[in-house]
Amino acid sequence: MVQRKFLLPAALGLLLATPVLAHHSITSEFDPNKTFVLKGTITKTEWVNPHVYLHVDVQDESGKVVNWALETYPPVVLRRGGVTRELLKEGQVVTIIAFPPKDGTKSLAYLKEITFPDGHSVEIWIGDPKDYK
Repeated sequence: MVQRKFLLPAALGLLLATPVLAHHSITSEFDPNKTFVLKGTITKTEWVNPHVYLHVDVQDESGKVVNWALETYPPVVLRRGGVTRELLKEGQVVTIIAFPPKDGTKSLAYLKEITFPDGHSVEIWIGDPKDYK
């Protein structure tokens, strides 16, 4: 027979684990076998779980400015790799290599590599695409 004092912790454990089960793989939404380049100005960084989002204003072929949302890893993964919130400063002009969304969504991509105004680059993608299926 299960003792009552263990029911609440067990129920809480299941409740907290549910978001982990719902997490998606990178390759379910983005195509890591294709890349494209964006150059623009960082307008916002959302340093939140489960993914950090970098927003960048990019001028398209017609001259119109489009705000791109670039998804990347969670904050803890970025920090472990040396990428901090302070590194992704608003107002910086950056060049980005990104993976396109599989569904063709406009102005959304997955961040692979970012080059900063001083010329240094940080590759954020970890591993081969086959590792993320």
